[in-house]
Amino acid sequence: MIRSMTGYGRAQRVIGPRDITVEIKAVNHRYFELNARIPRAYLSLEDPIRGELRRSIVRGKIDLNLTVKREEGGDTSVCVDKELLSKYLSALRSAAEENGLRDDITASTVLRFPSVVTTDTAEEDAAEVWNDIRSVVEEAVAAFLSQRESEGQRLAEDIISKCGELTDLAARVEAHLPTLMSDYEARLRSRIEELLGERAVDEGRLLTEVAIMADKTAVDEELVRLRSHCTALKEMLENGISNGKKMDFIVQELNREVNTLTSKIGDLDVTRIAIEMKSLIEKIREQIQNIE
Repeated sequence: MIRSMTGYGRAQRVIGPRDITVEIKAVNHRYFELNARIPRAYLSLEDPIRGELRRSIVRGKIDLNLTVKREEGGDTSVCVDKELLSKYLSALRSAAEENGLRDDITASTVLRFPSVVTTDTAEEDAAEVWNDIRSVVEEAVAAFLSQRESEGQRLAEDIISKCGELTDLAARVEAHLPTLMSDYEARLRSRIEELLGERAVDEGRLLTEVAIMADKTAVDEELVRLRSHCTALKEMLENGISNGKKMDFIVQELNREVNTLTSKIGDLDVTRIAIEMKSLIEKIREQIQNIE
C-alpha cells in the first residue's frame, strides 16, 4: 500500500481510572524521527511507544502527544488514626473542663489536626498501565495509517498520470526524429552545392555525413530507458510498493535521460519538448518526496 508521509491520527479511551488520549501527526522526513510528549509519570514508556510506532512507520518526522487523566481519588484510600483521634479528644475535653470552656468540638475540627487523617495512593501496576496505554496507541496508529494510505493513493494516481504524460512526450520526440535527419540532409546538400557551384555533389559522401550525424544524435536508447523508468515507477505504484527512496532514484535516472537527449539534439522543437519533460519530472519528484 502506498503511504504518504504526512498524516494525523487520534484515539481516546477511558480504561479503569485513566482517561487516555494519544495524538499522532507526521510530516516529511528522510528518516524516522520521533518527538514524544509524555507525562513525567509515564516517561518510562517512551521506548515501548517508540517500538510500537516503528513496527508500522518507516519514515517521517513524527509528533506524538500522550495525555493521561486519572479519576480523582480512584485509587486513593483515606485512613483515620482512631487512637490518635481519641487522645486529641481527651486532651481537648480536659482543657475545656479545666478552663471552663464550652465543649463545641465537631468532627470537622478534630479531623483537621495533624496526622489524624492520612491518604494512601496505591502504586500503579506497570504492566497494566502499559497494556492500557498500548491499546490506545495502537488505535491512534491505525487511524494515522488510514489517513496516510488515503493520501498515498491520491499521490500514486497523480504520479501514474504524469508518467503517462511523460511517455507521450517521448513519443513526440521519436516522431520528430526522421524530420530532423531530412532537414539536416537538405541543409547539408544546400551548403555543399553552394560551395561546389556547378560541380556535381558526391552523393555517397553526402549520405555518409548524414549517417554520421544520425549516429551522433541517436537517442533511441535514451527514449527506451526513459519509458522503462516510467514503467518501473508505475508498476511500483500500481502494486502498492511504498519505497520513496527507490522512486527518488528512478526520478534521478529520468532526469539523466532527458539531459542526455537535449545534449545530443540541439533542435528547438525537441528542446521545447524536453523542457516539458523536465517540468513533469520535477512535479513527480515533488510528489515522491511525500511518499514513505
